[in-house]
Amino acid sequence: MIVFELTNTENHPVYQGLEQSNGSRQYDFLRSIVAASLDLGRPFLSSAVIKALNFHAIICLHTNAGEYRPCPVIVGNYEPPEHYRVQALMDDFVNNVNRAWEQTDPVVLAAFVLWRLNHIHPFINGNGRTARAASYFVLCVKAGSWLPGKTILPELLRRERDKYVAALQKADESLINGKLDLSELHELIETLLEEQLNHEN
Repeated sequence: MIVFELTNTENHPVYQGLEQSNGSRQYDFLRSIVAASLDLGRPFLSSAVIKALNFHAIICLHTNAGEYRPCPVIVGNYEPPEHYRVQALMDDFVNNVNRAWEQTDPVVLAAFVLWRLNHIHPFINGNGRTARAASYFVLCVKAGSWLPGKTILPELLRRERDKYVAALQKADESLINGKLDLSELHELIETLLEEQLNHEN
C-alpha cells in the first residue's frame, strides 16, 4: 500500500496520521543508530544510515522508500541534479563528510550535511526529514551521546521552516559566486541547538 497513490494528496488525514507515526519510528531508529555507532566505535556517516532514515520516514507513504530516486524531481523553483547522478554525488558526499569528520566542528559538519542532502535531493520524498535526521546523527555521534532536550533539533528546524528554507536558499545562491556560504544555516542550527539544550525537560 502506498498512501499517496491512493489519496493523491499529502493533506489527507490518513496520510498525515501515517506520516506522524513514521516520524516517531524514524526518531526511535535515529536514537538507536546513534547508540549503536557509539557502542561499536564506528563514528562516521554511511549511505546505509541515510537510506534507512529515509525508509523510516516515508515507508508506505511514497514509492522507493530508502532508495535513491529513479527519476527527475523539481522542488519549487529548484531543479536538483539529474537522477542518474545521484549515486555518484551521494558517494562523494559521504566520503567528504567522513574525511572531514575528525577536524571539523560538529555544527559546521552538521550544517554541511543538512544543506548537501537537501541540495542533492536523493530521494523521491522525505528529503527534508532525512536531511534533518542525518544532520542530527552527525551532531550526536560527534558529541559522543544523544543530545538532551524535550524537542530535538530536527523538530525545531521544522518549526522554523521559513528561516530554514531561506538559509538553504542562501547557501544555494552562494554557489553562483563559486564559494559555498553556510553561515546563515550554521547560525540557525546554533540558535536552535542552544534552545534544545536549555530546555531539557
